[in-house]
Amino acid sequence: MFMRMIYDDMLAQAAYLIGCQATGEAVVIDPERDVDRYIDLATANELRIVATAETHIHADFVSGSRELAERIGAKVYVSDEGDADWKYQWLDQKSGGGSYDHQLLKHNDNFMIGNIEFRAIHTPGHTPEHIAFLITDHGSGASEPMAIATGDFVFVGDLGRPDLLETAAGQAGNMVPAAKRLYTTVGALKEIPDFVQVWPAHGSGSACGKSLGAVPTSTIGYERRFNPAIRAATTESKFVEFILSGQPEPPLYFANMKKVNKVGPRVLDGLPKPRRLTVEELRAVDPKKLALVDTRPWDQFREAHIPGSLSIILDKSFNTNGGSFIRESQQIVLVIDPKRLDEAVRDLIRVGLDHIVSWFDASEIDAYRDSKHAIVSTPEVGPAEAAALIRSGHRVLDVRRATEHAEGHIAGSVNIAHTRLASRMEEVPKHAPLIVHCRSGVRSARASAYLEREGYRVTNLKGGFLAWEASGQETVGPEAVSYSPCPSCQAQR
Repeated sequence: MFMRMIYDDMLAQAAYLIGCQATGEAVVIDPERDVDRYIDLATANELRIVATAETHIHADFVSGSRELAERIGAKVYVSDEGDADWKYQWLDQKSGGGSYDHQLLKHNDNFMIGNIEFRAIHTPGHTPEHIAFLITDHGSGASEPMAIATGDFVFVGDLGRPDLLETAAGQAGNMVPAAKRLYTTVGALKEIPDFVQVWPAHGSGSACGKSLGAVPTSTIGYERRFNPAIRAATTESKFVEFILSGQPEPPLYFANMKKVNKVGPRVLDGLPKPRRLTVEELRAVDPKKLALVDTRPWDQFREAHIPGSLSIILDKSFNTNGGSFIRESQQIVLVIDPKRLDEAVRDLIRVGLDHIVSWFDASEIDAYRDSKHAIVSTPEVGPAEAAALIRSGHRVLDVRRATEHAEGHIAGSVNIAHTRLASRMEEVPKHAPLIVHCRSGVRSARASAYLEREGYRVTNLKGGFLAWEASGQETVGPEAVSYSPCPSCQAQR
């Protein structure tokens, strides 16, 4: 048997190419949308992808299963578990008419890729339809599974969060029942031998859990002994409290990903090919009508940028920040290093931001300035100057997570996680200039640029709350924080 994990560092997402070397056939489990990577890897190892499989309807990236079905005719294996609201709706919508070759899977259904058996195990909790795949290599003479592709059920050191249908997709009243379903599902792990390897869909940095480990794989036995979330499952009430507390606010784009992956991702005709802009064409861009995304480092952006542009650095948070501040329908213009254009395009389409129409060379940004077109800067101050501004009437916006805010914060600050800011603008103080901060100044930089675009007067706190504390400025907290849905979810109750 052949297995390779294909890991996306930006989204902390793992897909698995699994092949039978005897027959040359292979399947990809939980692929992302730019599927050429999987096809090329299979070809390089003398394999042919014949199938694609999904553990669930994903919230954090656009699935590549439909793309593989269109491009190479891969058979699709997906869950038929869960309620009517979470059924795949694109399987009979093949381009040109007809249905994709597919099989809907119930608990204990199986399929073969060459001599390798994949058995579906219904594992609800993270989502109602979630399944995992027990993998047995009969070609090697094995009669028991080698591994389980757990999707967003079991991670290394954590379990998939059960609150997303409420906190991200807005299904009020869902997260406690989902946590109880997950508790029952955890009990089913006792049927799986300790030696079975755990191949999860995410690692450290993913927003699909709160404390995922950085080790890529594990075993059922190890996780049963040392995974804090599994060890918390001594009683249902203790487990529900543990699994729901401290979960980070989900990025804003998660709700759209759920919809896209259920209804069906748009089929790509290859990657988008944005055209290069001249400086005259850049001057004609209206940042109020599209997303002008400046990917340069913060210090360069802060000192000089085009009014109305967003600061979204091409780092490990690029997808998350893009999905939090850019609407899926918006056209996108990138200010970028040309050598990183392909990287940025791939990252954006993975979170459903497809309308990348043009780009401008970041090294030439100074040419934008003329008598009619200004370059602007964003104010940034240290703690002492920030404290003076607050005393003079500036309001404080804390864009850290709620759990961070509860551990200690600036008196009177309003707390909105930066990944949810665009959906909670009605809570941002409107009639006073703002001091914006996070832990170290990185997330608040993204938020400051967005707020400037929306017409707010902002100053970023250099060094963030860490610098504020280190300078001896007054803080409030810590305070207790309990799990609760987002304010927009509460409003739906």
